[in-house]
Amino acid sequence: MSDTLYDKYGGFAVISRVVMDFYDRLLDSETVGDYFEDTDMKRLIDHQTKFIAYLLGGPAEYTGDRLAQLHAHLKIGGPDFDEMKTILDQTLETHGFEADDRGTVMAEIEARRGLIVAG
Repeated sequence: MSDTLYDKYGGFAVISRVVMDFYDRLLDSETVGDYFEDTDMKRLIDHQTKFIAYLLGGPAEYTGDRLAQLHAHLKIGGPDFDEMKTILDQTLETHGFEADDRGTVMAEIEARRGLIVAG
């Protein structure tokens, strides 16, 4: 049995595919798709892949200060954050993540709400 969700679900290559699918879904969202206009999606997907890998116990690391800095200019509201979480949960489910494991990821994302959502 693997020690981390990162190992359990296949490491960086799998997480990368999940994140690409996640952003395809976000871009199609009428609620949050506009956040990604004029965004270097390749760079964003790279960063998000590392972040999700980190949340799953992988080799990257993100500090709270860094998350706050990266999101401050976006002025993300609570409902938009909730939409993102819903889409991420659906994406993880599509890629075979078990319900308990998705819950763990969602709890990790929720724990960072204050760093991402605008005051």
